Amino acid sequence: MLNLIMLTCYIFNALMFIQTNHPMVMTLIVIIQTFIAAMYLGLLSLSYWFCYILTLAFLGGMLVLFVYTTTLASNEIFSVSIMELMIISGILLCLLGIVMFLDHFFQFLSNNDMLIASNNSIINYSETDNLLTKLYNTSTSMITLLLMSYLLLTLIVIVKITDIFSGPLRQKN
Repeated sequence: MLNLIMLTCYIFNALMFIQTNHPMVMTLIVIIQTFIAAMYLGLLSLSYWFCYILTLAFLGGMLVLFVYTTTLASNEIFSVSIMELMIISGILLCLLGIVMFLDHFFQFLSNNDMLIASNNSIINYSETDNLLTKLYNTSTSMITLLLMSYLLLTLIVIVKITDIFSGPLRQKN
């Protein structure tokens, strides 16, 4: 059921993206799409680590696009009418109602498949735990500490190099 609700929200956001023309709203919709896709991929896979890293990398790129669009369209007016909000809310409620009805309909057809899938997932979780503990073993601890130190040093150097008053964003008053 959760998969169907997330798929409905994903499709609804895609339809909303087509209808919008303001760059800030488009950025917000893409970020919401990213979170929905990451949650869906996390449900499909056995570990959320890959989805988490993929989401962070994508949101880093979206941050660059967000800063770029704020410099280009900083004074653009955004307005939404109440009628549009009511239509959008009605469509979303109808889609969620249809999804819930279809989920209850298909639930009666696949009770045996759910039991088989749950038994397989218990076995796979133990395999996933073993894979995650290999990352922090004593044999790889030096590489992990080196990477963390390198990232911290890079962060400190970048903060010291950048000057907030001469950046591409608007000046502080």
